[in-house]
Amino acid sequence: MCNGCVQKEHPDRGTTCLEDGSYLMNYRGCAACHQRDFVLIRNKIPEEDDGVEIITYDHVCKHCDHVIARHEYTFTVTDYYQEYTMLCMLCGNADDVTYALPNDPRLAAF
Repeated sequence: MCNGCVQKEHPDRGTTCLEDGSYLMNYRGCAACHQRDFVLIRNKIPEEDDGVEIITYDHVCKHCDHVIARHEYTFTVTDYYQEYTMLCMLCGNADDVTYALPNDPRLAAF
């Protein structure tokens, strides 16, 4: 993917996992055509593998179809916990875990 199009490669996004969309604050502009405009999503592929939902797509330049970054989002449920991850040069890296039921046993200790 293109490190010339982003301000920072794989920024730490904490727990913000994007299933769709683009983190435009990190977009410098297209290194190929030098335009800075909206980023399109292309080649979106939703898959499921052993209970893991995986969504991948390409961020591409609106003007010249230059591939800026490849985005990967995963979602799974394990023992009542919903686990999310995001890996993308443009949007960053993040992961989050939430309890699927009303009372999270991890919080009962506090």
